[in-house]
Amino acid sequence: MYPNSPIGVFDSGLGGLTVLKHLEKDFPNETFIYFGDTAHLPYGNKSTENVLRYSEAIINFFLENKTKAVIIACNTASALAYTKLNEKYNIPIFNVVHPSVEYANKISQTHEICILGTTSTINSKAYTKSFLNIKSNCKIIEIACPLFVPIIEEGWSQTAIAKNIALKYLHPFNKTKIDTLILGCTHYPIMSHIIQNVISNNIQLVFSGQTVGDKLFSHLELYNNKNNNNKSATHFYVTDFPQKFDEIGSQFFGQKLSEVKHVVLF
Repeated sequence: MYPNSPIGVFDSGLGGLTVLKHLEKDFPNETFIYFGDTAHLPYGNKSTENVLRYSEAIINFFLENKTKAVIIACNTASALAYTKLNEKYNIPIFNVVHPSVEYANKISQTHEICILGTTSTINSKAYTKSFLNIKSNCKIIEIACPLFVPIIEEGWSQTAIAKNIALKYLHPFNKTKIDTLILGCTHYPIMSHIIQNVISNNIQLVFSGQTVGDKLFSHLELYNNKNNNNKSATHFYVTDFPQKFDEIGSQFFGQKLSEVKHVVLF
């Protein structure tokens, strides 16, 4: 692994593109490999065993491509698989749960924080445990929003359907003093405008892409492993539906994706 080696970013589908978008902006000289496991999306309704199995196969793929670090741009995989992956592999692995927790804990003034996530992420209590680990005194409310991911994957994120479902999920906000909301799934920033519209504008949204980028920057600085040369193109790989990923992903990524390649891991 050398400074000009690529950085691997993976998710079950499109959501990790919101993380990649932030990383490409913050690390203009770094080369990235993005992996979307579209054959198995969403991870949010999969068992821990399967999420771990999928994640291991993807990290093995990254190792074959000589990546120097891995970003788990998926909250479900971060919650269910990160600990075991970090124990098994001798490569820097970053999850999107802990950085967002630390940042939200720092900025909340009312000490009431909400996490939106998939069913698996919420059931895992990964965020609550992470707040406990940093000895936070914040009140934590977690809300599962299982329909958000399929809505986003269908390209319906800015429709009346999306708004009505968001209203249904987020009605508990009316009786709280929440001032900070963690988007606990990397798909959810794609619906951030609608989410913000159905809650108070005074509530701050926390985005995984921004917070995990700070952790990556510190690591690259510490180990003198930043790429100071010109980056090569970002490479995209998916396990199913490359045409659909290219079409919808380009809209969310804000630019045309370079060639999306189809690979089979199982």
